[in-house]
Amino acid sequence: MLNANPDPRFLNMNEQIKEIVERIRLLEDRLEDEFQKSRDAYQVKIRGKMAEFAEEIVVRQRAFRVRMPQYFRTAGLLNVLVSPVIYSMIVPMALLDFWVTVYQQICFRAYGIPLVKRSTFILMDRHHLAYLNLIEKINCAYCGYGQGVFAYAREVAARTEQFWCPIKHALRVRDPHDRYVKFLEYGDAEGYLPGLEDLRKDVQNSGDA
Repeated sequence: MLNANPDPRFLNMNEQIKEIVERIRLLEDRLEDEFQKSRDAYQVKIRGKMAEFAEEIVVRQRAFRVRMPQYFRTAGLLNVLVSPVIYSMIVPMALLDFWVTVYQQICFRAYGIPLVKRSTFILMDRHHLAYLNLIEKINCAYCGYGQGVFAYAREVAARTEQFWCPIKHALRVRDPHDRYVKFLEYGDAEGYLPGLEDLRKDVQNSGDA
């Protein structure tokens, strides 16, 4: 129990928050159902973590591939000039990927927090699409890696925050991580210590991402 003498207003507010979170989860499930309908429409077959198409569909997709000479002719000089800057981000992203992995291997084991499964967040499958040329495949793999690294780091940071400082902010947080809704209310001095203990146990029992 987070508070020995909870205010009924806070209990009611927490119930409302739980109801809203449950509605969001139901909407996320519905959204995934719609994504699945789109995959079905394009006859995408998922086998494990790999997406496959029938051979005749792959042949049809290849017909839409933009050949490299045409691609470079239409790329635009500005896009070519800024591309080294875009790809230079691979250095800090790879360093972040490496250091977040080292960090959780050391700190999460010390705190008793389950490790975040990196492969859950870093998805690189779009380069298998037959209608993409080599440059487009590299671009898609790069974007998938970058987005995945940031999502992976965010979950590691979220578990760290839940363990050490699970308190909501006074100001609105744009796009908070999934764990934020569990955090203690800003200003709840009485419930802080018992609530901190409960939330630490919660993150320690969270399992793989």
